[in-house]
Amino acid sequence: MRRSLSVSVIATVIISAAALAASLAAGWAPKLGLDLAGGISIVYAPAHPTTTGKLHEAVDIIRNRANALGVSGANVTTQGSDVVVQMPGVSNPEQVIHTIGETAQLLFRPVLCAAPPYSPPAKGSAAANTANKPLPTSCPPANAYTATNLNVNTSTGDYSPPPPDQALASYPTTKPSQDVKNKPVLLPVPGSGTGGERYLLGPAQLSGTAIASATPQINPSTGTWFVAFTLTSKGAPEWDKMAKANFHQLVAADLDGRITSAPIIQATQTSFSSFGGRGEITGNFTHATASNLALVLNYGALPVQLNRLSTETVSPTLGKSSLKAGLVAGLVGLALVMAYTIFYYRGLGVVVVLGLATTAALLWAIISLLGRVEGLTLDLSGVTGLIVSIGITVDSYVVYFERLKDEVRAGRSVRSSVDKGFRRAYRTIIAADAVSFLGALILWLLSIGAVRGFAFFLGLSTLLDVATAYFFTRPLVVILGRSELFTKARWIGVGKGLAVDAGGVA
Repeated sequence: MRRSLSVSVIATVIISAAALAASLAAGWAPKLGLDLAGGISIVYAPAHPTTTGKLHEAVDIIRNRANALGVSGANVTTQGSDVVVQMPGVSNPEQVIHTIGETAQLLFRPVLCAAPPYSPPAKGSAAANTANKPLPTSCPPANAYTATNLNVNTSTGDYSPPPPDQALASYPTTKPSQDVKNKPVLLPVPGSGTGGERYLLGPAQLSGTAIASATPQINPSTGTWFVAFTLTSKGAPEWDKMAKANFHQLVAADLDGRITSAPIIQATQTSFSSFGGRGEITGNFTHATASNLALVLNYGALPVQLNRLSTETVSPTLGKSSLKAGLVAGLVGLALVMAYTIFYYRGLGVVVVLGLATTAALLWAIISLLGRVEGLTLDLSGVTGLIVSIGITVDSYVVYFERLKDEVRAGRSVRSSVDKGFRRAYRTIIAADAVSFLGALILWLLSIGAVRGFAFFLGLSTLLDVATAYFFTRPLVVILGRSELFTKARWIGVGKGLAVDAGGVA
């Protein structure tokens, strides 16, 4: 019996120490939240009225994009009809903001013809009203981008496009908010800038939902980046149908109102052949832009267009000052509590100190691991939850020790009371911890933002308290209670802590 008790105590100490040592050796530490590490906070609002379901779908997609970018601990929530994104420790905020909030509506459109740069028509002229007129759905035969007009050279893949349609000069470039799937659009040619040549694109013939996965890749011979993608089982035949209808013609990839690329379909082939469920998007990509495009394709398009209302850079200075003040206050309070428990319970007070040390080591290792694997962050609310949990843990010790006092006062010896007293006290400890954990669970399920952090860390500490009480506190107190040397010690003896005379400790 004594051996099993010793094994339990030693195993708990070894596990706690090994977990702490392993996390420190690996360089792992709890990841700090926005209020402690600093970062950015962004508020988005839907451009048009939308449903709650679509808003929650957008939240999930934004969270996935942020995590894929390596922004651990991103907190994405809804507040009314707004979407609030909080990201700690962001080093490249502009790139992150652009990627996570991008609608990512990818449409494949046929290129009808080229258009010259926009030239605002003179007031009162016949072309003055073109800004309010719908775009044409076809181009003059001499300007149309047909397979015949493009004169594709299958040996080199080069082609000779016909001249731009000058009648389109008075039509303004289509705004991203006006990029409607079933209507033609007028967008800048890739690399030409906002004031350069444009393409008139027909209604979309396929959307990005046909893509199953996408990865950025580099062409080793040219050193240029492109996005390779695989199609879904449903999208593969649709892609082949679109490609066959536009064989030896240009098809533009329209992403949120801008053309990422407009390649010619199978320029080096004399006849059409199936793509086999795979394809490439080429253009003036860098590694970053190719990666971002692949990212938004992999995690899907936002189901609703979001407009950024505000962007706030959060400094960690205030949070760290609050954390420092809170830790100092917590340590001073903890030191006073430890001193009082040792003074009041003598040797049993030492058990409290050792128990809190093992719990703290396990908490450090678990929080560090979750931060590394799941992106869990520790913010001020989480620190508050941990501080509150210290009181719950100390209460468990007090319940046990006071039960021992009752047993001793009833005429039993310390040796016979330590085990029986724990069995009765443990029911009370379980009940109290169950109430604490249930409260934390309800808070975590029903709340949002910082309150969830408080609830999570409180619940985690409560579970550890249950385990520590059974595997560390109980066997250690039983071992000490059965040792006369310890129970009868003059200053630190368990008997002194339980307020019994030397004759009642055997």
